[in-house]
Amino acid sequence: MRLADACTIHTGYTVRGRLEPAVAGGVLAIQLRDISPEGIVDPERLARVQLEGLAERYFVRTGDVVFRSRGERNTASALDERLQEPALAVLPLMMLRPKRDVVTPEYLAWAINQPSAQRHFDSAARGTNIRMIPRSSLDDLELNVPDIELQEKIVAVDALAERERELTQLAAATRRTMISLLLVERANGMRPKTRQERTSK
Repeated sequence: MRLADACTIHTGYTVRGRLEPAVAGGVLAIQLRDISPEGIVDPERLARVQLEGLAERYFVRTGDVVFRSRGERNTASALDERLQEPALAVLPLMMLRPKRDVVTPEYLAWAINQPSAQRHFDSAARGTNIRMIPRSSLDDLELNVPDIELQEKIVAVDALAERERELTQLAAATRRTMISLLLVERANGMRPKTRQERTSK
């Protein structure tokens, strides 16, 4: 299934000039820098900007997916229930609104982040200094879209695998720290005696 058949795709808001922080009120804004390398958007870290008269089509909500169309990592992120109010999506972010009877937001983001989809973007990328993915490449991306139940199972297993990876890394780091502390203690206990310590006996 083409991505364009599984969701509606919109470009983010084009900023002309500098985004000014809101003194009071304002709107939440999601920018490229707000998406972690792991594809996580933390709504509590989003800044409010001073903009008015914005069209509704530039705002994303819980259940939408944002796509990084610029940079080395062209990944997608599903927005979860932590986003409690609409947020302005700023270019180079693209907005994907899944057809919920066809695909879940979490599965859509997962599928876009898979190696096969990333290879598709690699072949379509433009630009020498700044890598950009054209809108047409998004439209034409082919996805395997199973039934909703299987989508949910795939996402759940992927989340468990990611959690296992995180815990494995944490365990390895903790073990390394403990070994370092033991070695330091051993080194301190086995240090050569000073002249004063030798003659004091």
